Amino acid sequence: MQATATARFIRVTPRKARRVVNLIRGLPAEEAQAVLAFAPQTASDPIAKVLASAIANAEHTAARPDVASLRVSRAWVDEGPTLKRFRPRAQGRGYRINKRTSHITVIVSDDLKGDSKERTR
Repeated sequence: MQATATARFIRVTPRKARRVVNLIRGLPAEEAQAVLAFAPQTASDPIAKVLASAIANAEHTAARPDVASLRVSRAWVDEGPTLKRFRPRAQGRGYRINKRTSHITVIVSDDLKGDSKERTR
C-alpha cells in the first residue's frame, strides 16, 4: 500500500530542499519524522509537513493502518516557478534576485519489495 503527499510552490530553493530529502529517503516514517524535527535546515519544516500528510493519507486509505511499518519509499524535489525581483544598485542599476520555489513529493509505503534501494549505513 502506498500513500502520496505533495506540496507545491514552497518558497525554499530546490537545491537546499534536496539536501534534506536525501536525509529521510529510505528511512522508517517515524524515524524520518524524528530526523526532520531535529534537522537545523529551514527546508525541514515544509518537508516534515509533507511527510506527516503522507502518513495521514496512508492511515486514511488503508483498511488496517499500521504506521510503524511505513517507510519513505520515494521522495523528491522538483523545481517550481522562479519569482524574479530586482534589487536597486548603485548609479541607477538594478540587479535581478531569483526567488526560487519547490514542489516536494513524498511517497510512503509498507511493502519492502517496492522500495528502491535499501538504506545502508
